[in-house]
Amino acid sequence: MVNLIANPLVLRAAVLFLCGAIAFVLGMILIRHVRKSLTAENDLHAVSNSPDGLPLHLYNTVIQQLKQQKHELHVQSQAEQQRARLTETFSQAVLTNLCSGVVVFGPNGLVKSSNPAAKEILGITSISGMSPQNIFRGALVRQAVNPAKANAPGAKQAASISSLGDEPETAQLVDEIEAVLHGGSKRRQVEADYQTPSGARRFLSLTVSAIPADDDNPLGVACLITDLTQMDTIRQQQELQSEISAEMALRLRTSLTTIAGYAQQLANNRDPDLASQLASDIAQEAAQLDRSIGGFLSEKRSTASA
Repeated sequence: MVNLIANPLVLRAAVLFLCGAIAFVLGMILIRHVRKSLTAENDLHAVSNSPDGLPLHLYNTVIQQLKQQKHELHVQSQAEQQRARLTETFSQAVLTNLCSGVVVFGPNGLVKSSNPAAKEILGITSISGMSPQNIFRGALVRQAVNPAKANAPGAKQAASISSLGDEPETAQLVDEIEAVLHGGSKRRQVEADYQTPSGARRFLSLTVSAIPADDDNPLGVACLITDLTQMDTIRQQQELQSEISAEMALRLRTSLTTIAGYAQQLANNRDPDLASQLASDIAQEAAQLDRSIGGFLSEKRSTASA
């Protein structure tokens, strides 16, 4: 053994073998280290490209933002619903307390909604789902008002003059509503004689207007109804009083003319009998005139007190 170690050839071979073994071991270690580095780099690259590889705090941030947006949308939706409820409540309160009647017809020609005043004026308890033909059957238009000419100079004077002439042409109230509902007219304003189902006669003023949509297609027709029965009664009474006053003025003028004629004959007459007769006629005419004026004044006082 000592001789082998002392042999330079063997010693050299041993040193070479040992160096080779060390180099092999170092190469294997280096190769393993490089392989681990490449594997770790590939894994890191894969993790960075995968959604599952995002950091946890980023997930939490996104979730919190989504929750905040959801809460804001919920609050906004509640506010819009609250505003819609307030608007509907306000509109319903206005319609309920309105003294004029409001009836809304849908595109199909049936009543969609109405307020209590409309039911009271029309004398119909349940009006929903009814058509204009069922509601205003037999109602005749007394006067049609053109909105463009209603405020024109001399319009009222022309109306009063025309009222002294022939009777105005009559038309069905249903036709006026149908003209707006299906005839393309935007608005009609009419006055009509109406009879309730119970038989009560009323004089109504109606403003029939189309309800346009955003695309200009009609959503229906709104009818604003005002009961003018009391005003019409007062007008008729005033017209009657005017006629009575005109008749009374004519009778007064005739009586005064007659008395003046008798007085002139009396002044120019010298016959006592004829003078006595003329004086008696004057007295009778004056008494009759006094009775007529007294009755007229009494009637006026009773009318004023009523």
